[in-house]
Amino acid sequence: MTTLTVEHGPVTTVTLNRPAVRNAFNEDLIQDLSEWAAGVPSDGSVRVVVLRGAGASFCAGADLQWMSKMATYSREENIADATMAASMFLALDSLPVPVIGCIHGAALGGGAGLAAICDVVVATDDAMFGFTEVVLGILPAMISPYVVRKIGLSAAREWCLSGARFTASRAREMGLVHDVVPADQLDVTVDRYVQQFLKAAPSAIAATKSLLREVAGRLPADVLARTVDAIATQRVSSEGQEGMRAFMGKRPASWQS
Repeated sequence: MTTLTVEHGPVTTVTLNRPAVRNAFNEDLIQDLSEWAAGVPSDGSVRVVVLRGAGASFCAGADLQWMSKMATYSREENIADATMAASMFLALDSLPVPVIGCIHGAALGGGAGLAAICDVVVATDDAMFGFTEVVLGILPAMISPYVVRKIGLSAAREWCLSGARFTASRAREMGLVHDVVPADQLDVTVDRYVQQFLKAAPSAIAATKSLLREVAGRLPADVLARTVDAIATQRVSSEGQEGMRAFMGKRPASWQS
């Protein structure tokens, strides 16, 4: 994958690798991210994903040279291109493992959208964010479901309609970012989250991620059957039983060894 660097393992690090254009999206990066996400196994061998950007920024959004080509696209070609990008965000959001966004420099447009799909985001204190699409005459269409879910409709209206940039501290206040640290503390802070996620059972994390997506914004009564089924299934699973035995035996669970 020419636009990605992937360090495989239980903790998989995925680095956007177009530093000359601040890791801006084009069709190649979108395809590479989609293919990588589709290949993430669900067998527990990958426990955590860390998403980073090479060079000076995390991700500056869409590559304007790529976007300018769309003026010559037919309606069908435009729909196909947008569908490919929207499917990429959906695939990343659907990963069965925790995704930690490690953000420095700028996270703009689709880059801020990537932050919205991450389960945890750690940013340097000088990082800048923005849903800047409207300033370019377009709109944050494909990332909007994840942005609204992450920061709420009120904040989404403020920042998506203005296209203004905002600081990492403001991003933390609205829930887009979870931890803001000096640059020299970025890696150690990310590792702290990694170690915490490694304490959790892989199947429990996968089931919880799926459940949270389903229950978000719905009335408790409407999801009662789904939540009952989820816990009834997990507590008799092999990892559910192992977790309880480990706790009672005051020993690490098998996935922690």
